Amino acid sequence: MRIPTLGDFEDSAGMWGDPEVVRYISGRPFSSEESWARLLRHVGHWQLVGYGFWTVHLRHSDEFVGEVGFANFRRNIEPALGDTPEIGWALSRAARGKGYGKEAAQAAIAWMEASYGPARTVCIIQPENAASLRVAEKCGYAEYARTTYKDSPVILLERRMKFARACR
Repeated sequence: MRIPTLGDFEDSAGMWGDPEVVRYISGRPFSSEESWARLLRHVGHWQLVGYGFWTVHLRHSDEFVGEVGFANFRRNIEPALGDTPEIGWALSRAARGKGYGKEAAQAAIAWMEASYGPARTVCIIQPENAASLRVAEKCGYAEYARTTYKDSPVILLERRMKFARACR
């Protein structure tokens, strides 16, 4: 995992432009312009809040497989998330089903706890996204609310130290 660079843009834009990847995120592929804004937002998080998203690459080949990390998106959602770091992950279609999502989320959580100590973090997942719900559960996230975000139903999950356990 590494902080995104300009060299990651084409791979990132390709992933975010794939309808299958964004099926449970936005429901529609992102344009190149939107992918560029996403990359800038990821890098900006590192500058402004000290954490953000990484690009995920295979160790043996450096192949791009996705993105994972924490953010404060200041979402207009109830119940409000406040400044609680929100974890997220997205994998390219070719990388799915190989355990990379869990491994990347586990590494992100370990980094966050080593850097900021044990604290509550959250994630937002659409109820139909069974794969992401499995990753979240394996990493110690538990549902605490159901709500709507941008006209879509979502599940809000949290990871507190009393719920947290090592990713299995």
